[in-house]
Amino acid sequence: MYYDALRTFITVVEEKSFTRAGEKLRLSQPSVSLHIKHLETEFQAKLIDRSPKHLYVTTAGKMLYERAKQIVNLYEKTKEDIYAHQHTVTGKLRIGASFTIGEYVLPVLLADFSRRYSEVEVEVTIGNTKRIAEAVKLLQMDIGLIEGQTSDKELRITPFMQDEMVLVVPIAHPLAARGTVTPDELQDETWVVREEGSGTRVYSDYVIRAFGLRVKKMITLSSNQGVKEAVIAGLGITLLSRWVVKKHLQHGELAELSLQSEPFLRRFSYIYPAHAERTRLVEVFLSSLVQKLE
Repeated sequence: MYYDALRTFITVVEEKSFTRAGEKLRLSQPSVSLHIKHLETEFQAKLIDRSPKHLYVTTAGKMLYERAKQIVNLYEKTKEDIYAHQHTVTGKLRIGASFTIGEYVLPVLLADFSRRYSEVEVEVTIGNTKRIAEAVKLLQMDIGLIEGQTSDKELRITPFMQDEMVLVVPIAHPLAARGTVTPDELQDETWVVREEGSGTRVYSDYVIRAFGLRVKKMITLSSNQGVKEAVIAGLGITLLSRWVVKKHLQHGELAELSLQSEPFLRRFSYIYPAHAERTRLVEVFLSSLVQKLE
């Protein structure tokens, strides 16, 4: 590529001096002379005549000067266009999200992302953790945001934020006014839980086992909204993300209980195929996600 030589040639013609051209381009005079020599060899024509006091551009040199300016300008414009293309984020981003994230967390995150990258089309599919993990593995989604875990070796999983789980009961429940209770006081309760494959269900089962709680009966519903409404209606107690019940606790529609232990914390994670290269669109989304949560 003779771009550097052409740029040097243009500068020599305009400065009417090898020395001044070298100073302007931060090149040594031998380098300037070598660039001109390469061009004269390429075009098999004398381009510049020099005497101790004067510099003359030949007819061939004048022809090359006009064309060289066009070539260099076109080269610079192409660089600018390619840079703009590489740094303009467009296309469709397919996100899979488990219910808690998709219904309560992701809308907040997407509002900021969409303002910054208005040309990106976003398609969100909401399902339980098991379903989202399977879809990401099959490349049906570009990235998944899940509240549970996956041990699938074909997926990479990375935590991106912490979530607090909250034990809630109906307002009319005998323990509602207690605030803090012991595990013994929660024996033989009816639990309203999410379906198998849900990250929330996995965590609920873990807490029930960890505290040795006997369950009188389980009522299974396939959405956070259904579980929440069932508890408000008095069907039983449950463990849900604070994101899900925050407003209902504030409005006095549910009561929160503590089990004299550390807060129930879990992590939300993003997943992507282990053997597929992450696209620029996914990288930009993840960068926006991290910045929003900092």
